[in-house]
Amino acid sequence: MRTRRPALLVAGVLVLSGCTSFADTVSAPPPRPTPSEAPPAAADEEGCPAERADPDPDRPEIALDFRLADDRRSVTGTETIAFTPDLDVRELVFRLVPNSPESAPAGNRLVVDEVRGDDVAAGRHEAAGASDPGGLYVVELEDELEAGESTEVSLDFTLTLGSGGFDRVGVDGPAAWWASGAPLLAWEPGVGWAKDPFVPLSGETATSPAADTVVTVSAPEDLTVLMTGAVAAPSAPADGRRTWTSREPVARDVAVAAGPFTTTRATTPGGTRVTTGVLPDGDVPGDVFSTWAVAAITDLEAFLGPFPYGTLSVALLPDLGGGIEYPSMILEATPSRQVLVHEVAHQWFYGMVGNSQFRDPWLDEAFASWAEATVDPGSGLVSEQALTLAGPVGAAMDEFESPRSYFRLVYDKGGAALLEAQRTVGDEAFTAAIRCYVDATAWQIATPTDVHRALTDLPAALEVLETAEALGKDDVPR
Repeated sequence: MRTRRPALLVAGVLVLSGCTSFADTVSAPPPRPTPSEAPPAAADEEGCPAERADPDPDRPEIALDFRLADDRRSVTGTETIAFTPDLDVRELVFRLVPNSPESAPAGNRLVVDEVRGDDVAAGRHEAAGASDPGGLYVVELEDELEAGESTEVSLDFTLTLGSGGFDRVGVDGPAAWWASGAPLLAWEPGVGWAKDPFVPLSGETATSPAADTVVTVSAPEDLTVLMTGAVAAPSAPADGRRTWTSREPVARDVAVAAGPFTTTRATTPGGTRVTTGVLPDGDVPGDVFSTWAVAAITDLEAFLGPFPYGTLSVALLPDLGGGIEYPSMILEATPSRQVLVHEVAHQWFYGMVGNSQFRDPWLDEAFASWAEATVDPGSGLVSEQALTLAGPVGAAMDEFESPRSYFRLVYDKGGAALLEAQRTVGDEAFTAAIRCYVDATAWQIATPTDVHRALTDLPAALEVLETAEALGKDDVPR
């Protein structure tokens, strides 16, 4: 019956909503600070919560089972999802990120081979501006699924890993990595399916809800696996392979890296368990890289509140340029402390405070740039001159003329506008208001309206953001 939340059976482990049996297999993340232990939210201000919002108890439950090929060039897998919509639906929609116009030319490709489920009628790929076989996979249901009813579907898929540069999916030498490497549930609670088209820019265009997620990875036994979630000790080698398992109760998406990593483990003063991995002859020693990660979390917690996750894993990949954030996991391909701080800031802005990355890309990138510049004011990342750039900070991804205009307006001008708003009203008032925004919209899909609401009592800050054309537009219904 679809009125019950189904259980997911993953690698022999029964995972139920609210069940603790998983802890017998995967070590649980350390407890998050209680409100009394955390820096206080702006509880005295109208509309500000006394503590951080909890995730939706009816959020999706997802099990991902990956198998990395011996030659590291492909991954096969199965995704099983239990989904309870808050609106009536006749279909399920998944986003196939590796088929994007920026990723596919490097040889990346994600194909759904089969879909199963008691309520499934059929499945099909749709183009959505992406390369063959398309950027969306749509699962048609036999009957309408009413709000509050649940269904379970399983999708078998094949992911091809390309090479030639840094992307969410790739292989270089002995290391392979994949992020958004499985069909991504494209659901925005209260709005519906996000069928936004892909664009020829390197930014994100996905919208996805926080989900209780289990990840299992089978990899050649000589590789170490880093991934989203609290990772259990790997299995004993069998037939030349080992199996790694993790769980993250609030993951919008997942990332995995497999390679001959040397790992360093540390715990932040706030209790977050940090695992960093560096490759042989890496550009940064493991202990130094670990110190960077711990310091980044600690510095950001000082004004954003407790780190959103119990764990953080960071893989330092070959120096291909850049970094990409995922919930409780970072893929970094630049040996840079500055880049790492930016990606750690995304654990709050995108990981916890979600957004439509197609409709409102500034809500994660501009805020991460602002947070990075706040931690390291002398980094030169954001300059006041960026405020003079022509064009709106709050444009959607399909409204930017070029990759350069996207980066200059969203990262540079957006970050500069937030810094100017902070200078205008003062550090204490501004950071308290942003903390209010963070706590109020935790684990949701935030909109510019939420930012406006948090800054209502700071009209001078709102004026700065409105002048930069970050605020002022209505939420866009699909």
